[in-house]
Amino acid sequence: MRPNVAQVRRLAGDQNGDPVLPRGVIVLLGLASVVVSVAGLRWVADILGPVVLALMLTVTASPLSTWLRRHGAPAWAAAAALLTTVYLVLAALGVALVLSVTRLVDLMPQYQSQFAELRTTATQALEAMGVDAQRVQDIGGLIGPSGIADLVLATLDGVLGLLSNSVFLIAVLLFLCLDAVHFPARLATAATQRPEVVGALRSFAQGTRRYLLVSTVFGLIVAVIDTLVLWALGIPLPLLWGLLSFITNYIPNIGFVVGLVPPALLAFLEGGTSLMVTVIALYCVVNFVIQSVIQPKIVGDAVGLSATMSFLSLVFWSWVLGPLGALLAIPLSLLAKGLLVDIDPSTRWIGALISAGGAAGEESGRLAR
Repeated sequence: MRPNVAQVRRLAGDQNGDPVLPRGVIVLLGLASVVVSVAGLRWVADILGPVVLALMLTVTASPLSTWLRRHGAPAWAAAAALLTTVYLVLAALGVALVLSVTRLVDLMPQYQSQFAELRTTATQALEAMGVDAQRVQDIGGLIGPSGIADLVLATLDGVLGLLSNSVFLIAVLLFLCLDAVHFPARLATAATQRPEVVGALRSFAQGTRRYLLVSTVFGLIVAVIDTLVLWALGIPLPLLWGLLSFITNYIPNIGFVVGLVPPALLAFLEGGTSLMVTVIALYCVVNFVIQSVIQPKIVGDAVGLSATMSFLSLVFWSWVLGPLGALLAIPLSLLAKGLLVDIDPSTRWIGALISAGGAAGEESGRLAR
């Protein structure tokens, strides 16, 4: 027989319902559990990252299979359509990245003289500031034809790392897409016994879809504007930098800064300080206003996370999972919120503290229903 709430409370406390352990000890035990859990997440980061990405893609595209099933399509056809859609998105992204980075590597040798001049100027400036000679030499070694290429590769490290581990990602996507076809029926069955759990899972799925929809729309807008601006200024590879802007748009708050550095450096090599300042100014006007002012407010209202929580999510998940954690920060936080906050009515009040604007009340009311 399963214990009821009163029995659980008696087991957890004394006869008056007060905790047997002091509240401070309970808090410390909770913090210790968090530390152990986070250490475990970092230990399995290479596995967890692709799994979360596959889950996010499947959740986002799953309405396609639901729509096909609703219109009489067999389960195998709905699963095949869902799997094909997800694979095509990944393949298109991978091909675009590989071709763009290859073009960038081929372009860098043209700027040998500019890199030599920049290295000399930077070395003299650092020596005048009294920087250690070994440190000056190390920094000067970073300024070379491969510098921008290395920077772009570091920025896209999470995505490119996934491509190198594509067999595992493809396998996870295969099984998730096959299960996604029948998952709505399973949720409906589980809702009769555990409505809070099903409500939390649905909240995570809906929040993830809304976040990706908003980020994708804003990312496309920013990418088109950046590509046209860089093309008008004569910056090489404007399509690559537009693609970089689109990808970094999924990084909350600071994504535009990451996407700005490579084209700004290339603008400096191409046309000097004036062209670099022009690129930085235009990026700040367009990308900062859209990505750091307008988009966070809309994303926060859409997914129920405040701007502060979005930024802290970026810092935390980047530390846990690396570059891929920055791209998946919001979906991972939504998943953690669903499993740790929304799933339990007694902790649902925390949602009011971490949500944006009126989203908290609406979300709490919806879960309560």
